[in-house]
Amino acid sequence: MILLNSEVGNYIISNGRKYSYFAGNNYLGLAGHPEVKAAVIKAVEKYGVNFAASRRTTGTADLHLELEGALAAFKGEEDAVVFASGYQGNSIILEILKGSYSTVFIDQSAHASIIAAIPADVVKVMYYEHCDADHLDYLLDYNRGSNPLVITDGIFALTGEIAPLDRIYPVIKKHNGLLVVDDAHSTGILGPTGKGTPEHFNLPADDVKIYQTETMSKALGGYGGFITGTSSFTGQIRDRSATYQASTALPPPIAAAGIASLAIVRDNPGLRTDLLNKAWRIREEVTSMGYETSHYRTPIIPVIMDTAGKADSLSLFLEEKGVIVPSMKYPVRKEMHQLRIAVSAIHTDDQINQLLDLLKKWKKENESN
Repeated sequence: MILLNSEVGNYIISNGRKYSYFAGNNYLGLAGHPEVKAAVIKAVEKYGVNFAASRRTTGTADLHLELEGALAAFKGEEDAVVFASGYQGNSIILEILKGSYSTVFIDQSAHASIIAAIPADVVKVMYYEHCDADHLDYLLDYNRGSNPLVITDGIFALTGEIAPLDRIYPVIKKHNGLLVVDDAHSTGILGPTGKGTPEHFNLPADDVKIYQTETMSKALGGYGGFITGTSSFTGQIRDRSATYQASTALPPPIAAAGIASLAIVRDNPGLRTDLLNKAWRIREEVTSMGYETSHYRTPIIPVIMDTAGKADSLSLFLEEKGVIVPSMKYPVRKEMHQLRIAVSAIHTDDQINQLLDLLKKWKKENESN
């Protein structure tokens, strides 16, 4: 068990030992950034640690409005609404869109939060083959006459694959559907300005309505979920979402962290480029060694094994050598045995070289013919 005794950065302390850390989701290295920590300390001194009320009653502070304004500006939208956890975003948005759809179409490898978000009274839920726009088209055609809503991850958390929205978008347009993208792992990463998967594919917003659910707990290094859009749409969330209305407001240090992180992302676009270049180098090397992986320019690099025993063996080998790369047993519909290398913008060349050398050594000792 990895028990943290330190902040999460490119290194961690666990059970008193220092490790090189290729895990988690701190893609831009902002979770321990000095400016973020300074903003958190200042917020605690001014506001304390908790507002201890819902946003609908006495829990809204000027800090929340500042954060929502910064998120809206980052996304180029009129408004933003923040809530306790990114996991809640899919439930909130499907709750608000009820009445606009009758059938939900989900990628077979969708995140657990997507599956949990389907309202109980939605009778028809169909799963299309993973990242397969043709199969989605077939299912939509077979269910012609329904009001379809398609929901997918933007970047898949386990494999680092990017959903092929460039192929999915015209299919949804053809069938007059809605598109919801869980961009938890894409926000701050994909697109010229880090706005996520739709920006990555340069999708127009006029033919198909695209809704994104997003989080500050990955690339932004903080915590809490958010949805952006028109003031009318965010107003509906505030007025109608039971999840939003019944949740305690984001604690002040969390809101302050989000504001500080957004400023860093805005002022340092090179962070994304540096991150993706480091990740691509690792991915190419892992592939050249003969490991099975995915081939997308994202910071998540799977090392896919044919048995759970091999995945656990490699993970333990790396841990013994001072590198944390966990083997994953992730709650998705398709069983996989793999390690998940998570790259951060703050990883050094020495760390990357050490990781690659150890992967090569294990491969030679355990899978040589």
